[in-house]
Amino acid sequence: MMEKERNKIIEIRNLKKYFPVKGKSATGEKLCVKAVDNVSFEIYEGETLGLVGESGCGKSTLGRTLIKLYEPTGGEILYRDQNIVKYNEKKMKPLRQDMQIIFQDPYSSLNPRLNVHSIVSEALVEHKLYKKGEELNKRVLEIVEQCGLSPYHIYRYPHQFSGGQRQRIGIARALALQPKFVVCDEPVSALDVSIQSQILNLMMDLQEKMGLAYLFISHDLSVVKHISDRVGVMYLGSIVELADKEDLYNNPIHPYTRALLAAIPVANPDYKSDMSIIKGEIPSNVNLPKGCKFNTRCPFAKEICKEQVPETREIEKGHFCACHFAGEI
Repeated sequence: MMEKERNKIIEIRNLKKYFPVKGKSATGEKLCVKAVDNVSFEIYEGETLGLVGESGCGKSTLGRTLIKLYEPTGGEILYRDQNIVKYNEKKMKPLRQDMQIIFQDPYSSLNPRLNVHSIVSEALVEHKLYKKGEELNKRVLEIVEQCGLSPYHIYRYPHQFSGGQRQRIGIARALALQPKFVVCDEPVSALDVSIQSQILNLMMDLQEKMGLAYLFISHDLSVVKHISDRVGVMYLGSIVELADKEDLYNNPIHPYTRALLAAIPVANPDYKSDMSIIKGEIPSNVNLPKGCKFNTRCPFAKEICKEQVPETREIEKGHFCACHFAGEI
């Protein structure tokens, strides 16, 4: 896929999203949560970029900032080479057709007062693609059936469905406008394991049919490996490693990536990983450690790690890592 599809659809450069909090630091500076801190990467047409990391590392905030549900604090967001960071809502509205999101919780993200037909058709009417009538009903039925629901489901309400069916409604709503790029914010984490595989296969089928590009956010490394082409690892608001999925899983370079992979359960009682499991608590996003953000938990940390922020370097072709000792560990 990567060799055929090389046109960038999304590129972000030094993207930041800070949330102010009450109080000031010892030097008198205003405090803020650095949820997304100088993140850069690109996503190509038809590609799935997986994004993994611990809870609270900023994955969901990054996804929402990327499509401007949150206003960025700094940096650039290039959609097909146009910088949309300073676009107001009026200028963003046409781009909403191309950029959509599937939310994590399939129940709270759906309006309980609207039936499936209203939920799916709302954006179609808002963007004036269809007027209420036969053509709109036909389009709603088409997308609902593509997402694995039956025609008689369109006049039911969210509380009348199972979790998996509700997520299918969320997917139908996101894809009704025929977008080109979709942020998938942990779309299967709230579902049973047996249902997760159905939803993942559905998303992969729809991606192939519609030529979609995904940013797939998850904390489940096995799920990310199944669906992604490339994988980025996020820690305290920053990308610490980014590579093709096979390279990342077979040859992890950053100590944090190695620790995450070591924590994956293996169905073999005699198996022992040569990678150390991560220890300690994740630091506060308000008072970040000096130097490398991971130095307080890293078993390989040295004095330079506590003083200097590591640059992101291309260690091998397409394999990027932000570690002073990348390739040496």
